Formats: sequence, structure tokens, C-alpha cells
Amino acid sequence: MQTNYKHEPVFELVKSMTKAEKRNFKLYATRLSGNHDTKFIMLFDVFDSMEEYDESKILKKCPVKKEQLPNMKAHLYKQLLTSIRLLDAQKNIDMQIRENMDFARILFNKGQYRQSHKLLEKAKEMALANELHTIVIEIIEFQKTVDSMQSNRSMVGNTETNSKESIDICTKLINANELSLISTMLYGLYLKLGYVRSEKDIKLVVQYFKPKLEKYRNEKLSFTESVYYFQSLVWYNYIMHDFLACYKYAIKWVDLFDQHDYMKIVMYDNYLRGYSRLLDGLFLLGSYRRHSEVLRKLETERNGIFSINENAGMLFGVVYYYGRMNEHFMSGTFDKGVELVEEIEYYLRRYERYLSTHYKMLFYYKIACMYFGNEQYHECLEYLQRIITSTRNPQIRRDLQCYARILSLIASYEAGLDHNIDYQIKSVYAFLVKMNDMHEVQKEMISFLKRLNTIYSSDFKQELQKLYEKLLHYASHPFERRTFFYLDIISWLESKIKGIPISQVIKNNFEKRNRA
Repeated sequence: MQTNYKHEPVFELVKSMTKAEKRNFKLYATRLSGNHDTKFIMLFDVFDSMEEYDESKILKKCPVKKEQLPNMKAHLYKQLLTSIRLLDAQKNIDMQIRENMDFARILFNKGQYRQSHKLLEKAKEMALANELHTIVIEIIEFQKTVDSMQSNRSMVGNTETNSKESIDICTKLINANELSLISTMLYGLYLKLGYVRSEKDIKLVVQYFKPKLEKYRNEKLSFTESVYYFQSLVWYNYIMHDFLACYKYAIKWVDLFDQHDYMKIVMYDNYLRGYSRLLDGLFLLGSYRRHSEVLRKLETERNGIFSINENAGMLFGVVYYYGRMNEHFMSGTFDKGVELVEEIEYYLRRYERYLSTHYKMLFYYKIACMYFGNEQYHECLEYLQRIITSTRNPQIRRDLQCYARILSLIASYEAGLDHNIDYQIKSVYAFLVKMNDMHEVQKEMISFLKRLNTIYSSDFKQELQKLYEKLLHYASHPFERRTFFYLDIISWLESKIKGIPISQVIKNNFEKRNRA
């Protein structure tokens, strides 16, 4: 019986372990079991050798009865986590802090109150230095209990100091929580809608989010509060199409980490997301030189970030490969861009279990656009199909789902697969209407594609020119221009009119901008 590994937590954990973690587990497990009870080690070896979870193979290779297997898996799972924790404690500051708290608890239980208090003070200093405010509250509460057992003059002073600290920390926690919630809500709105599409969308965003952000404008914020504040402002301006403001706050976001270098390890996910927004903002502003500088700077930190943990490596790949592809989109070097695909595919296979549908869809879309720019339309269609069939939930990145279908129409036409173009157009039209994403640019494009079979070859360039002029008019429209963030239709039309590859059009425009 074959079972998907995702339903087997212990198997998934084994497959995610590094060589160092596996080696450490073997040493730990051998010491733990001695010369007996080695069945869970054998189970680990079986899992490690399998590509997919298969219970029948496990029962054949491991001397355990079927009814014993659930308990054996649970025991192995616990021992794996324990061994990984021992290894990771050397690198994770929060684990080191909690280790001191655990030691303080042991000493407290033995009546060693002074030693317990010293360890708690050490843990609190570490937690405050790294702005782990939730842990600080826990430590302070524990300190109160320890101090209450000591009958001396310092007890009252300690209690007063701890109470004042608690109030200050709680204020920071409330602010960080609210700002984090605002950022998460804005990000969720982006995942659902993409950029604002109408006055109604703008009104919704401004009325709900602007007053919440204005509240913190002149406040003196801690590092953590500042990170969530800049994060919120970046997402706010990003979905509002204000990419200059997006860049401005993304710079502050990343600079904050450069000023507090030690926090890059503690909040590596927020650090990498700051880089992601900074690079994306520069891409949308068309600032190739600055984008290249930022990407090279990030590249120098690659080894340090990969050494943090597997999750940090996964997030680095998302930011780095998006940035690499965007450089080729800006310069029109699609031939070099498609050479990246094999490397990206390896990355996608390696982190397949951890990448969200959103990340995968964005990778597929960018790769599809790269192939389109290099006039490899069949490969383009292959990646677009991955998006169209990747999820049954139309609310997940519905903007990408819409534009994948539009690009699929154009790529089908370019590839000569237009025998059922009328059916495809009707299907795409119905999907856009359903998703409430049918705007003037889309209408003009669909209308043109509908008439393709009726346009005489002698009139084709003239019709392309008409469409080009109509769409060029929308390129600076506050809402209609969002289409061009996803599809460079203007460059495609220009390439058809001039009879040159789209890559050459983009290269020519790129060289003009860089000469100016």
C-alpha cells in the first residue's frame, strides 16, 4: 500500500534532515539504545533509504509487527526531534535562552534560588538583546516566583523592576502584534487580488489600513516594531502601485537589519522578505543598475544564510532566483535567462515539500514568460499549464491565474496551435469575468484575438498598429497599467510590427534607458 509522505510526519522529517543531522542522530541513538532496543534505529534507516512512504516495504525490512508500527514511528519522531534540538541549540539563540530557563527550573526545584535567579537574569539579557519579548515576559513571571522564595531586601526592588519591565515589554508586544497583523492582512489581500484594480479597491485599502499605519508614524519603535511597520508600509504601497514609496520603505527595512546585524539570524525570514520587496520594487521601477547592485550584495550573504537552516536556504532561493530572472526581463537577455531554468528546476525539486502554491505559481509564470521572450512557445505553454492546473482554488493568486490564461492564448497563436482558438478565447473570457478581472486592456486584447482569423494578411500589421496605439494609451492609466506588470504586451506588439524578436525590442529600449 502506497501512502503519500505528506501524511507521515516522521517520514517527512527524515527526508528533510541534513547529513550532519543524520550523523548526529545515529550517534545520539546509539548511546541511547546501547546494545538493545535498536528497532527505531532500523526504522530510521528504512525511511532514509525510501523515496516514497511504503508501509509494506517497511514491514518487510523492519522487524516490527503492523500493530506496533504507530508506536514505533511516534518513538522515532520524538528521538529525531530531540537529537536535532541538541544540534540546533548551538545555533538558535531562542533555544539557548530556553535551555537556561530549563536549568533555572531544575535549580529552583532543588531550592537553589540564587543560582536559579542568576540563570534567569542571563536568559533575560539574551532575550532583551534579541527582542524576544514573549520569552522575556515568561522569564519575568518566573523571576517573580523565584524572588518570592527569598526573604531579603532586594526582593521588593526586584519585583518593582520586573513589573515596570513587564509593562514596557507588553506595550512593545501589543504594537508588534498589531503591525504584524496589518502586514499579514495586506499580504493576504495581495495574494487574493494582486494590485488594486479600481477606485473601489483603493478606497477599501486606504480607509481600512491608512489610519492604522498613521498611528505609528511619529512613535519611537523598537527594532521588531520597526520591521513590521516598514513591512506594512511596503505592502501598502506595493498593492497601490506606488513603487517609489515601496522602494523607499524596503530600503529602510533592509538597512534596519544592516544596522543590527545580529538580528539577521534571529529574524532571517523577515530579513529575506525585505530583500525580496526591495528587489521587486527596483524591478518595477526599471532600475537595472541598482537592482544588480542589491542582488550582488545579497549573493555575498548566500553562505551565511544557508548555514542558518533549511528554511532560510529555501527562502533565499525564492528571493535570489526571482531577482536573477527579473534581470533578464529588464535587459531582454531571454536566451541567457532560459539557461537558468535547469538550476531553478533543481531548486524546485529540492524544496518541493516546503514551497507554497503561491511561490510555485510565481516561478512557473516567470519561467513561462522567459520562454515566451525567447520564442520557445511550446515550453512556455508547458509552464502556463502548470499554473492553470496547479490549484482548484481560484482565489489563490487569481491575478496570475488570469494572466496565465491570457498569455497562453498568445503563446498558442505564436506556436501555431490556433485551431481551437475560438474555444480558448471563450474559456478565458468566461474565467476573467468570473474572477472580476475583465478591464479595458483585457477587452482590447480579447477582441483582437477574436478577429485574428478574419484579418487579411495584408491588413495584419495595420491592425497590430491600431492595437498597439490603444494599449500604449493605457500604459500610464492608474488601474489599466497593472496588466503590463504581468505581460509586456507593448513590446510583443512592437516586435510583430517591426518584424524583430521581442528580446531585441526590450534590448533596444534597455540600451536607450541606460544611455539617457
